[in-house]
Amino acid sequence: MWTQIAQHISQATQQEFRTKNRRSVNGGCINQCYSLIGDNITYFVKINQASQVEMFAAEALGLKQISNTKTIRVPQPICWGIAEKTSYIVLEWMKFGRGTNQFWEEMGRKLGTMHHHQGADQFGWEQNNTIGSISQINIWTDSWADFFAEYRIGYQLKLARRRGGNFPDCTQVVEMVRELLAHRQPKPSLVHGDLWSGNVAVTQEGEPVILDPATYYGDHEVDLAITELFGGFGRGFYRSYNEVFPLEKGYQKRKMIYNLYHIINHFNLFGGGYRAQVNQMIQRIITNG
Repeated sequence: MWTQIAQHISQATQQEFRTKNRRSVNGGCINQCYSLIGDNITYFVKINQASQVEMFAAEALGLKQISNTKTIRVPQPICWGIAEKTSYIVLEWMKFGRGTNQFWEEMGRKLGTMHHHQGADQFGWEQNNTIGSISQINIWTDSWADFFAEYRIGYQLKLARRRGGNFPDCTQVVEMVRELLAHRQPKPSLVHGDLWSGNVAVTQEGEPVILDPATYYGDHEVDLAITELFGGFGRGFYRSYNEVFPLEKGYQKRKMIYNLYHIINHFNLFGGGYRAQVNQMIQRIITNG
């Protein structure tokens, strides 16, 4: 398998790559991750079951689209595919440092600039991708309320009920979300889609980097909402972001709706520990709506 991956790297870069060493490295709970070390260069490799190759293809496309905005840095995808019974993606190896106040301010400015990038007239994306290992449906849709209600909350709730989630009726929740977002029709922004602190990094030179995108065109506020869900972002991030892309009235209420998506997804990924939180969030949205 590793010989095939090395050959694919050579083909993709048009430079011969020979593996000198390989080390297991941290990279989340979905994939196995490695550093692949050659004579003068190192690559970051993620592997999974062969059935997950489309997940890696979508990740590569998302990284390319973010990179093409020329706003914020991402690891460059080198190649991806299947070797033997394993799918893989090879990415640029990046050396990371520690964030400072200046880093967080620069992160906010760069993310806000990315969100201003207009690359679509509808909400969705050109293919489905994944959020974690769960499918993310990206059918092009004119209405933001319809898109988020149906393809974010509705889809996740249907999966959750199949996994034994004792949640309110899916149709009722979808219609509630649609109604609460009915007057929200932002311009579609290219969003990261899963912007928690674990998907943010800083190079040793202090440059902000975003990783592992679940890319689509949506309301830019979805990225801001998840940064607040799990914490870890410096105050300077929000201050500088708001200077570039000011948040509009009603964000605090919409934030709960947008983060409900991620909590249901966590139930679908990790199980019952999130059941009570899903129900609490739905009740809060009903109460505050």
